[in-house]
Amino acid sequence: MASTFDEIIDRRSTNSYKWDIFSDPEDMIPMPVADMDFRCPPAILNALQKVTDHGVMGYSFVPQEMKEIFRERLKEHYNWHTQIEWQVWIPGLVPAITAVCRAAGGMDYDSEIMAGIPVYRPIFAAPEWVNKKSVRFPMKYSEGRWSYDFDALETSITPQTKLLILCNPHNPLGTVFTKEELEKVAAICSEYNLMICSDEIHCDLILDENKKHIPIASLGNDAENRSFTLMAPSKTFNIAGLGCSVAIIPNPDLREQFLEAKNGFFPELSPYAIAGGLAAYRDCEDWRKELVTYLKINHDFLFERINQIKGLSMHRHEATYLAWIQCEDEDFSNKLLEYGVRVIDGTVYGQKGYFRLNFGCPRAVLEEAINRIERAVG
Repeated sequence: MASTFDEIIDRRSTNSYKWDIFSDPEDMIPMPVADMDFRCPPAILNALQKVTDHGVMGYSFVPQEMKEIFRERLKEHYNWHTQIEWQVWIPGLVPAITAVCRAAGGMDYDSEIMAGIPVYRPIFAAPEWVNKKSVRFPMKYSEGRWSYDFDALETSITPQTKLLILCNPHNPLGTVFTKEELEKVAAICSEYNLMICSDEIHCDLILDENKKHIPIASLGNDAENRSFTLMAPSKTFNIAGLGCSVAIIPNPDLREQFLEAKNGFFPELSPYAIAGGLAAYRDCEDWRKELVTYLKINHDFLFERINQIKGLSMHRHEATYLAWIQCEDEDFSNKLLEYGVRVIDGTVYGQKGYFRLNFGCPRAVLEEAINRIERAVG
């Protein structure tokens, strides 16, 4: 029986950033932007329809039910016992990262904010958006897996360093950091009194059944009290366009700093964002499990095919629907455009010789894209 995820949905001419922004030829397969080409779960669509049917689009607030369901989710999925007042609901994760950077060091524009690269571009770009200094140190690839170069991390810290931005699971490297790795990060941040901003937006998309997502703030009181943890239903349930995210900030002083940093910049969540987010966390767990199974099969298919293509290589990813592919030809992402596949060049994330490919799409589309990649290599 065909999976619901096999349905090919025409997203052209829908003002889709992924499908329309580049004005590509009609036969182009776009695989850059991190949203999936799958229809949202029925429960979410039904919830959005109820908002439409009601017809009044006034200002809204996040209901207690949503906060309680999210708190229980953190406990059930990640063994993280939190309090409802720690939650700050926000319309986007990137604006949240920017607000944390704004809060870090206050108005001291000599403050430094650290991130390992390669990484999702806003993580190392956001400090500069608020006139802070972005400090980048290299990640390390070893034995088929990317992780932190802890020596490089520690030697990059100066008295001006205020914040480390963590991405876990990692975009685009697909790493799910182990407890031991996170404990090292937390210990270094404790020693140098750094705050931690942890982007955990892909935490519900673990592909490797032997891996488990661990929020860094769940490691203990010290890590908890220096952390801003950012999560959202957007990637998991393909509702990024609704603008629904949450910051979990246990330390009341840091929470107040975050609230002050976002004042005047963030609108409240829309009725659609609230309805969609609530339905996602309350009603769509079975759909999420089916999605992860489908993505794992897509990943394995892509892994086998890419590693048979001369000049390309891909490591096994532990999470996300984003593949980080090494290429001998540093101009390969541009060459792919001639063969009808759009990806993102690795330089966007701070590293040459790679490209990122989104495999959150129907299998038939993925197979055609791989066939075109093979032809591009020749």
